[in-house]
Amino acid sequence: MTGEDALSPVGRETVHDRVYGQLRQSLINGMFDAGDVLRIVDLAERLQTSTMPVREALGRLVSEQALEALPNRSVRVPLITRARLDDLARARILIEGQMVALALPRLTTDDFAKLRQINVDCDRAFEEHGQDIGHVTSALNQRFHFHIYHAAHSPVLIPIVESLWLQSGAIIRKAAHIHDEQGGLAATNHHWAMIEAMERGDAEGAIRSLSNDISRSFDLIRGRLDRDAEPPRKDAHYG
Repeated sequence: MTGEDALSPVGRETVHDRVYGQLRQSLINGMFDAGDVLRIVDLAERLQTSTMPVREALGRLVSEQALEALPNRSVRVPLITRARLDDLARARILIEGQMVALALPRLTTDDFAKLRQINVDCDRAFEEHGQDIGHVTSALNQRFHFHIYHAAHSPVLIPIVESLWLQSGAIIRKAAHIHDEQGGLAATNHHWAMIEAMERGDAEGAIRSLSNDISRSFDLIRGRLDRDAEPPRKDAHYG
């Protein structure tokens, strides 16, 4: 059998795949808030497609725990609870920390140059575009992390990381809003620390910076949940 005989036709991406891909990426990039209800007809109209591929895509995303089914046959982005928050943060730190450790010996000078450029682009986006840049900075943040994770060459772990990001999108969106209100360290601060540690070959330092980066977003929301749970204060004096 010749090389040409071994080739098979390349399949085309279907409408179903494109709809699923768009919705999946929108969730990863935090384009929806926690608790948002996604209606099939509305999504089909926005995506300019029939309801069938939307229904199928939503079903897949429910099975991936990125969405949850409601009794009225609609679906929503899961609400943020303390238990879900803690579980996702723990899983992300464990799995993504391992990805950094696996990737570190494989990263090259060119990789570090690309990671630095992504950070520069992200810092510039914050400076030039103000606060209406969530989708831009989210995409750059994803590029930064996954450039490292793909260097680990782990086809088993990558889908797990993607699933965790898929479930974390609304959480990161919420944390970004809180950060805008409160200010504080630059969003790329821990990314720069990761790069410096990885260039030194310091796996523990890189994993620590990654853990700080992940924890930062989750801690912002923990603080907001704790504040919202506090009973309202009563004035000491009346009248």
